[in-house]
Amino acid sequence: MSSLNEAAPVRVLHVLQRMEAGGTQALLMNVYRRIDRTKLQFDFLVEYEEKQFYDDEIESLGGRVYRTNLRRDANVPRFVRVLKTLIRENRYPIVHAHTYSIGYFVLKAAEQEGVTVRIAHSHSNSMGGAAVPLKIIMRSLFPLHATHLMACSQEAGKFLFGDRSFTVIKNAIDVERFAYSEDAREDVRRELGLTGSFVIGNVGRLRREKNQSFLLEVFAKVVGMRPDARLLMVGDGSLKSELLAKAERLGVFDRLTLLSNRTDMDRLYQGMDVFVLPSIYEGLGIAALEAQASGLVTVCSDGVAEDANVSPLFVRCGLSAPAGAWAETVVAAKGRREPDAGAEGVKAHGFDICENASYLQDWYLRNAVDVRGAILGMAKGDKTDVDNGWVK
Repeated sequence: MSSLNEAAPVRVLHVLQRMEAGGTQALLMNVYRRIDRTKLQFDFLVEYEEKQFYDDEIESLGGRVYRTNLRRDANVPRFVRVLKTLIRENRYPIVHAHTYSIGYFVLKAAEQEGVTVRIAHSHSNSMGGAAVPLKIIMRSLFPLHATHLMACSQEAGKFLFGDRSFTVIKNAIDVERFAYSEDAREDVRRELGLTGSFVIGNVGRLRREKNQSFLLEVFAKVVGMRPDARLLMVGDGSLKSELLAKAERLGVFDRLTLLSNRTDMDRLYQGMDVFVLPSIYEGLGIAALEAQASGLVTVCSDGVAEDANVSPLFVRCGLSAPAGAWAETVVAAKGRREPDAGAEGVKAHGFDICENASYLQDWYLRNAVDVRGAILGMAKGDKTDVDNGWVK
């Protein structure tokens, strides 16, 4: 006989669209890097068959990425069969669903396979794109087979779960990693040819809801006020060609630096003078937290959740306001950088990853229940009869 402390780690299966460079994925990776992976491991079932931004790191940490072609063939029954097979083979005690579009099917299948901890997690405070009527239906069905409801913010939770009780799991960041550095600032600005410029920053996937098209209009107005202005955008997405074409039409193409997803975002924030997030909707807006932790004035639309307002550096500008009004707000931020206020605000509002990762690890281990009904992740000294880490 062996104790559970000698057994294989508890494995949690996360289900989401893909492990691209997005806010949900950043949260999961921030937590994953800091948990005790001898006790707890993460695996990921995704809807895309193409390799994604975080896949290599996940595998290096001991996790598994199970890719499907659901996004291509829309074959939900086949996806469910894959999910059920994975549950049977890996005996997942917890299935954590992060996408409401198929979350109902995911959690129903998990329940049918005897998974006793089934989490529905909301990461958005609105919806858009195609098939909105279908999304509304799937949103209402998402919680039906869940045992626990989680959300990245109060707004996201109320949007998806209404009056149901839910737990807010904050999209925490490594605050110290984003601490302001004058040396890093000079290096980044020199590397990117931004020395002596007024640099406006934006980070996010190049998609409609991120509203970078409007940001380009704002930037064109800023250039009229500040001839030294430059726009630094970081992200990948389907709208890249469209955005570049619009920058050309607006006459700001030569002032735009557009970078693909990067692993050194902590450095890139240092090179900016102000951060702008004009999203149509954001469940939280993790980039807004990172920018504030770096000491940047962070101008956000009213589509960004109020939970992201954690310091005096946060400035709100309505989506109904014209580009000129946004430009005036952006220009007014020139020269105002408050690293201490930003970092302290992020920590004070509970967005420090060290505390949050510890909480989630303890929560998973405390609630991990095998399909045969035995508690996993028990405290040191607790013992039971096991077979390859699973209760007989």
